[in-house]
Amino acid sequence: MKIVHVASELFPYIKTGGLADAVGALSSTLADLGHEVSVFVPGYRAVVDHPLAAAAKRTLRLRIEMGDTFMSGEVVTFSPKPNLKVYLVCRDEFFDRRHPYGTSERDYEDNHHRFIFFCKGVVETLRFLELRADVIHGHDWQCGLLPVLLRHAEQRYATTLAMKTVFTIHNIAFQGVFPLRSFYRTNLPDELMGIDGVEFYGQMSMMKAGILFADRVTTVSPRYAREIQTPEFGCGLEGVVGTRADDIVGLINGIDTDIWNPAKDALIPAKYTPEALAGKAACRAELLKQNGFNPKFAGPVVGMVCRLTEQKGVDLVVANEAFFKANDVRFIVLGTGDKLLEQALRKLAEALPGRVAVCTRLDEAMSHLVEAGSDFFLMPSRFEPCGLNQMYSQAYGTVPLVTRVGGLADTVVDVEASAEAGTGILFAPTAEGVGEGLKRALALYAAPAVFKAAQLRGMRRDFSWSTAAKAYERLYDDAI
Repeated sequence: MKIVHVASELFPYIKTGGLADAVGALSSTLADLGHEVSVFVPGYRAVVDHPLAAAAKRTLRLRIEMGDTFMSGEVVTFSPKPNLKVYLVCRDEFFDRRHPYGTSERDYEDNHHRFIFFCKGVVETLRFLELRADVIHGHDWQCGLLPVLLRHAEQRYATTLAMKTVFTIHNIAFQGVFPLRSFYRTNLPDELMGIDGVEFYGQMSMMKAGILFADRVTTVSPRYAREIQTPEFGCGLEGVVGTRADDIVGLINGIDTDIWNPAKDALIPAKYTPEALAGKAACRAELLKQNGFNPKFAGPVVGMVCRLTEQKGVDLVVANEAFFKANDVRFIVLGTGDKLLEQALRKLAEALPGRVAVCTRLDEAMSHLVEAGSDFFLMPSRFEPCGLNQMYSQAYGTVPLVTRVGGLADTVVDVEASAEAGTGILFAPTAEGVGEGLKRALALYAAPAVFKAAQLRGMRRDFSWSTAAKAYERLYDDAI
């Protein structure tokens, strides 16, 4: 098939979270399976300057209609591997910035203009280069307008740009909601501005557009597909999602086993496998050492790597300060995000300097070391569409402690629920639930044989994209 992915992030070029990993690994795996794959991403400075994009060539000059004016841009392309081509939609005014969406304090005020331009640039490139895709697959709100812009261009120019469109909701909490007056930049018919179109409580929602106008809608786990049809998790869009109940499907993401694999991970000090676990002890000692702890510490080590946001349940961990005071564990947190949550974690570390370490930075090497060197990996998310770290953890023999939500519940089997298949510990997304999960972790660690069995079962599970990508192949085939 000719498959086009469109996303605002793409690993290894630009990444703020799991979206980049998912799009990068899925597109690469589909290319390996023999499909002709293209990926469109904004021409951020970080992407343009990336060493892997050094051979990029200008392919097209753009003149994009944006309301009552035209804006110029260009498209540059490069091919990182056979069957895979990356297209960068460039306009320095919009994308030559340090961060893709905004600063840590606030989003860029012109994000609606930036991503309307991006989606229109994709459509124009498809038209001028006559790519004629079988499937165009857009990801999250930044690409929400793509399906309707695509079909509008086909009508306007009497052409076919794609047989089918797919839209994936990676996180429905981020909806691309902007003042309704910005709709004029789309140049779409006025009737699409109403309640049956992009209007959402007097504003414009790009996420809503993707849900309504794509041929198929997916989420990144089966449970999340059900959750977002409820008021608790739908973030106000549950009614809109419900209208597509027959067309929505949850497909679990995979992990890139070329990158996240303890048997060949270049970022950890010692490699290991289920048959030879000695290297994990060396990683554990190095993790403790790098975070100021005694590398010979014998008690449980709990790691956590995430964006420091309310969604990730960081405050639920801080609320369990009494647990860390009462129990001889080592807790290591890596991440950046909300300044108040960063401060709360630092206060916890200052209060318990011998037990808690906090690294508020982006550090890919340290994230691998936390996965490899921890005994338990904590994910106390209030909601989690899919999650990747709980899969990384199982691959690295690190027992996941996760809330019973979304993709976490779909990918972790509780050790108490199944003695034969259990790989982790699940609990409620509350402060009390987190505390209970941590106590259960202590009990599991105190039973070495049971703990090791859970480790090994996790390491032997197949979370690879070779499995996940085949589910997308079936979806595309079915849609067509």
